[in-house]
Amino acid sequence: MPKIDIRRPHQLPLADARAVVDQVAARMREKFGMEGQWQGDTLRFSRPGVNGSIAVGTDAIQVTAELGMMLAPLKGMVEQEICRKLDEHFG
Repeated sequence: MPKIDIRRPHQLPLADARAVVDQVAARMREKFGMEGQWQGDTLRFSRPGVNGSIAVGTDAIQVTAELGMMLAPLKGMVEQEICRKLDEHFG
């Protein structure tokens, strides 16, 4: 299964970075039906075809995901969209 692993530094206080991830997660729920649940400072998310997490650290955001076979051909596009969103919110 294809894996995505992207890390982006950020300058926000931890609470603010986590609030941004909450906003992104709400949009993911609306747009893709993605369910998410916080475990400490890590948001674990899933939907059919993808499982992953967004870890919020004091100086970086780490996004990891494992794509199912149906989404495997879209890995590059998914990575680009994740990078674009990270740059938009944390760049």
